[in-house]
Amino acid sequence: MSEKTLFVYGGQVNQDFVKYAAGLTKKENPKVCFLPTASADSQNYVNYWYELCEGLVLDPQVMGVWVNSSTHDQSFEEILMSMDAIIVGGGNTLNMMALWKAQGIDIVLRKAYDKGIVIAGGSAGSLCWFNGGSTDSRPKALSIVEGLGFLDFSHCPHYHSEASRKPLYHQNILEKKLSSGYACDDLSGILFINGKVEKSISLDHDSFSYYVYEQNGKVFEDRLVPEII
Repeated sequence: MSEKTLFVYGGQVNQDFVKYAAGLTKKENPKVCFLPTASADSQNYVNYWYELCEGLVLDPQVMGVWVNSSTHDQSFEEILMSMDAIIVGGGNTLNMMALWKAQGIDIVLRKAYDKGIVIAGGSAGSLCWFNGGSTDSRPKALSIVEGLGFLDFSHCPHYHSEASRKPLYHQNILEKKLSSGYACDDLSGILFINGKVEKSISLDHDSFSYYVYEQNGKVFEDRLVPEII
């Protein structure tokens, strides 16, 4: 069976994490596809993606969902299943997953994951792979969103950079609205292999990832010892 690889991080897409995700493919010049769905296929975000990839040893691709059949001769499945890695950007998690489900992209992503294609992403692009977490995808306040469940834990991105994230995540776990799970600072991430934590990755010595859980009516967080890249 193919090894299932998922790399998630707390913040937005950046060059160091793109390089790391590409390296997980173990390919010399991997095809790496960026999905900017959560930003409504923002052209600025797409341009930023290509800027990030300059100087990296990879073949950068983009798959948008605002398409017209008369100008696209490949299906979403044909595109994604031909990649070595897929990286999902940040934005509106709820809207992104609604579009994926409407287009059947969620099913294709599961096929890609099961096939061994490296899956990665930050912010909305990390939250979507878990069973649930807090999102700013709705008006007024953070709320709970259900994820795709590739990883059977809850998740909290932007753990320390956004003041409301950590206390709400703790409260939701304490009240059992969310299961135990993993939180990531913006510059930290976690590599999962076959659904289990392989290692924590950070870009500096001040950023961490955590396992957050409830025990006897209290919430605890265990800091994961990171590999600094």
